[in-house]
Amino acid sequence: MKAAVLYGKEDVRIESVADPTPAAGEVVIRVKAATTCGTDLKVWRRGGHARMLTPPILFGHEAAGEIVALGAGVTGWRLGDRVVANNSAPCGQCFYCQRQEFSLCAHLEFNNGTFAEYLKIPASIVRHNLLPIPEHLSEEMAALTEPLACVLHGVARCGWQPQMQQWPSPPQIVVIGDGAIGLMFVGVLAQQGARVLTFGGSDQRLAIAETFGAEQVVNHHQCEDMPAVVKDWTTGRGADIVIEATGVPQVWEVAIACGRPGATINLFGGCPRETRISVDTERLHYEELTLKGVFHNTPAFVRQALALIASQTLPFEMLVSGHAPLTEIEQVLQAMKARQVIKVALHP
Repeated sequence: MKAAVLYGKEDVRIESVADPTPAAGEVVIRVKAATTCGTDLKVWRRGGHARMLTPPILFGHEAAGEIVALGAGVTGWRLGDRVVANNSAPCGQCFYCQRQEFSLCAHLEFNNGTFAEYLKIPASIVRHNLLPIPEHLSEEMAALTEPLACVLHGVARCGWQPQMQQWPSPPQIVVIGDGAIGLMFVGVLAQQGARVLTFGGSDQRLAIAETFGAEQVVNHHQCEDMPAVVKDWTTGRGADIVIEATGVPQVWEVAIACGRPGATINLFGGCPRETRISVDTERLHYEELTLKGVFHNTPAFVRQALALIASQTLPFEMLVSGHAPLTEIEQVLQAMKARQVIKVALHP
């Protein structure tokens, strides 16, 4: 089969590799749509990922398709079933899983290789994170399940609760970043009643943020002092919650500066390995700030994400800028690097 193989920094190649064969408990799907992701872009630019993969390795982690082979002992699935598989599954047995902290699982199993004609799904993912695609939903939209699951996990972990709508005024939340993840945060939070201010670098993407429900959008290229803008929007306090979705250390520091006393700062965007930030310890202590790193997703949020996409209450199709054959993955990644597209659906 044809597959994209990552070899290092900005080095991805389309190669012929052996078709996968399922072992006991596994399935193989024919990939119908594999969507690109900001994480894919970071991995391609950095040449690897601290948790998910080490080159050379099959590349890509968002996909949907149909089952073409079943391993021994697989029940509940048939050939031809349309499915979406999360790119990981927890073990369910370790210290963290026993405490329902599934994204911290000591044996979290990742699965890469969606940019290919076929994809083998490990047994743990078949058991915990393989889901049927609703009949009315396209594979392209179903492939967005994994990033949206991460966003739903992020929303839950940043202190946002729908009962905050009972406050004298709705919570004011800042989202920094206008990539797919940042825009998904905007849509989910606005749908749940929050007031959202979004910072980004593209007027076109910020227009999508407005469609998703952002109350105010600001192009950071035209803004010299982001915390000042936030204070003006919040009558001098700062935001209740700040979500950083760029993965740039300097922006992490800006995010902290945008929070009010008592704020939660969700440091969601993963930064390059071994980077550091500075924190004002006086503010951290006396203003009771909560700085929270949030990583990945859990099986419950995977299911919630697919259900939200299937509900069609948010126009997630706006996040897919176009379609391309698998052979054009290099051009697609270059277009993402130049911020010409958000996500692209690759079709093997």
